[in-house]
Amino acid sequence: MAGEPASVRMVHGGDSMPKAKSTSAGQKPSLDELQSFITVVQEVEPPFIPAGAHAMTIVVEFPPGHPGNPPHRHTGPCFGYVLEGEMVFELEGEPARVVRAGGAFWEPGGDVIHYQDGNNREDIPVRFTVTMLCEPGKPMLTFVDDDELARRQNRRVPRPR
Repeated sequence: MAGEPASVRMVHGGDSMPKAKSTSAGQKPSLDELQSFITVVQEVEPPFIPAGAHAMTIVVEFPPGHPGNPPHRHTGPCFGYVLEGEMVFELEGEPARVVRAGGAFWEPGGDVIHYQDGNNREDIPVRFTVTMLCEPGKPMLTFVDDDELARRQNRRVPRPR
């Protein structure tokens, strides 16, 4: 409440929660100390961000062996992080790769086809989070039809045999 800078009073659904004391006791940590708590997992410069974009963060979980979404694309860039398991990740123009728990991935969105995002393992699920910068009024994901996949086959990196 007012006049209590070292505590916070939370109200949820009309019920009061107990006061929580500040752990900093009014002291500010140094920038070096704060940076010691941060690990950069990914830093990229997306080629574009749709005008008026809004951000959407989702969590995806596929059971063991699940192939994931069919080939698709997004209206804007997407940034992801694998929470558990292993995901097969393949973008147009890049070879398929495995992203394991603790690993990050991204895609530029727009015209680029995202071929694979399935579970690489037959014994455990995969869970990953994705933050997408979406174009207003358009779906976050659109599937690519077979005719377009055939026309763009030359843009897909051949798979090892």
